[in-house]
Amino acid sequence: MMKHAWDNYVRYAWGKNELKPISKRGHGASIFGNMPVGATILDGLDTLYIMGMKEEFKQARDWVANELDLGSMTSDVSVFEVNIRFVGGLLACFALTGDVVFRDKAQQIADKLLPAFDTPTGIPNALVNFKTGVSKNYGWASGGSSILSEFGTLHLEMAYLSDVTGKPIYRNKVDHIRKVLRELEKPNGLYPNYLNPKTGKWGQHHMSMGALGDSFYEYLLKAWLQVNKEDNEARQMFDDAMQAVFLHMLHTSPNGLMYFAELKFDRPEHKMDHLSCFSGGLLGLASRTLNNELSHKYMEVAEKITSTCHESYDRSFTKLGPEAFRFTEGSEARALKSSEKYYILRPEVIESYFIMYRVTKDPKYREWGWQAVQALEKYCRVPGGFTGLKNVYSEDPQQDDVQQSFFLAETLKYLYLLFSDDSLLSLDEWVFNTEAHPLPIKGVNPYYRESVP
Repeated sequence: MMKHAWDNYVRYAWGKNELKPISKRGHGASIFGNMPVGATILDGLDTLYIMGMKEEFKQARDWVANELDLGSMTSDVSVFEVNIRFVGGLLACFALTGDVVFRDKAQQIADKLLPAFDTPTGIPNALVNFKTGVSKNYGWASGGSSILSEFGTLHLEMAYLSDVTGKPIYRNKVDHIRKVLRELEKPNGLYPNYLNPKTGKWGQHHMSMGALGDSFYEYLLKAWLQVNKEDNEARQMFDDAMQAVFLHMLHTSPNGLMYFAELKFDRPEHKMDHLSCFSGGLLGLASRTLNNELSHKYMEVAEKITSTCHESYDRSFTKLGPEAFRFTEGSEARALKSSEKYYILRPEVIESYFIMYRVTKDPKYREWGWQAVQALEKYCRVPGGFTGLKNVYSEDPQQDDVQQSFFLAETLKYLYLLFSDDSLLSLDEWVFNTEAHPLPIKGVNPYYRESVP
């Protein structure tokens, strides 16, 4: 599957951000600005390496060394997306290979992100212009706010970048974000999705384990894991946040399906995003990495959430899950609005299968993963690559003609690892960023490659 996705990208869209596998041409996705910067190459590199696709990896590495041109990025880009996909992908390749071209390119990109942090609070803006350094927030985000999942998902990459370059500036920026968050008053112990970078005050009280919230919680746990469990503050913040989330957002449907509702001004909306399906694996990881009074509860919720997310796949005609699904009296774990019925090759459910398999060894997670493989092959594979679907409940679903870069970075990588031996990227030695780029754990992994002053 990786070879099919990659070869067609090379054939029809080389150097462009993504591939349109039906039209067989490049796709100019807006999240990377409107300039082609090889997003699929930067995102897919480490997957090629892990799968032993040496020739393809060398071709991609040479493109990074010779062709990657940040000067061509003249439009506003997402600080978050560039960090998790580009900086994260390059740093993973540096860790895996020791080839300094990856470290140096990661640093060049990170330097272009730094102006976004120049706000009164140090909470970065969402968008930055690589040419002018001007940064701003999205117009729709609660009165000029920054977004929790975006500014809260910079820590792993920036901390590691500081260690491999010997330059503390990157870690200092994310440590400051942590300090601001720690000192803020949390409504009911919860973190709203919006924070104003000028005033340091929360925006609208919306809370979510899905879009706008998700990876902030992930990075609290993983920042602790990344430094071999020495960052106790991060772990404490994670445990405290999860207790509040369990109390206010965790629900069980009449037929016994557990899910995280979203909160809007203290009122639950009984819907769960595909994005929030990563939380099964996250809680499984939390349960197995520290034996505390929450461990048993974490594993119970991890198993039930992962099962609910599997149901969202199983209850569709294609056996692939919708972008969001709801829990109402007549319908559970199903999308009801047409705007929520699409599947864009997302990885989160498979990510949870992978982690839950590694931590429990229950074979059902591999069986569920194989069901997803068969569905992807049947409905998403086209002669020119892999495409998303517009309606997972349709017997003959319309295809969206986009091969997302995260399909190569995450979905295929997690599927490969789900069926691999535990020794391949062991969870004791590696921590995956939110784009599935593996970063080494300090002190236990010889690939950490810290800079020597």
